[in-house]
Formats: sequence, structure tokens, C-alpha cells
Amino acid sequence: MNDQPRPSIAELLADRDLITAAVNRAIQEAVLKHAQAGQAIAVSQNGEVVWIPPAEILADFAGDTAKKVLPA
Repeated sequence: MNDQPRPSIAELLADRDLITAAVNRAIQEAVLKHAQAGQAIAVSQNGEVVWIPPAEILADFAGDTAKKVLPA
């Protein structure tokens, strides 16, 4: 059994890297679910709205290049 105390909510929320990683993971999951449901996503590229089709999203995930589509 782990005897180390769990960090408090305040400590967790103060960890910017932890929060950033959690948000990025949630975005990736949401984008993947949209693609699996056949829905495109809208992103901003050079000030323009660009729609990325599900096939391109799924190809990016399959090629492990999700960072091309997703925010860093």
C-alpha cells in the first residue's frame, strides 16, 4: 500500500504542467471521439477557420502525429 500522502486539490491546481497535460489529453480525446463519430473539427490556421475531416484526424492519430492537428 502507498504510504505517501495524496496532494491536496490546491497543490494539484498549482501544478501548471499537470493541468496543461490534463487539458491536452482531454482535447485529444474529444477530437478523437468527434472523428470516430464522423464529425469534422474546426481549427484556426493563419487567422482562417479550417475544417479538418474525420479521415484526416484519424490518419493523424494512427500516424501518431496528433500534435499536427491538436494544440500543443
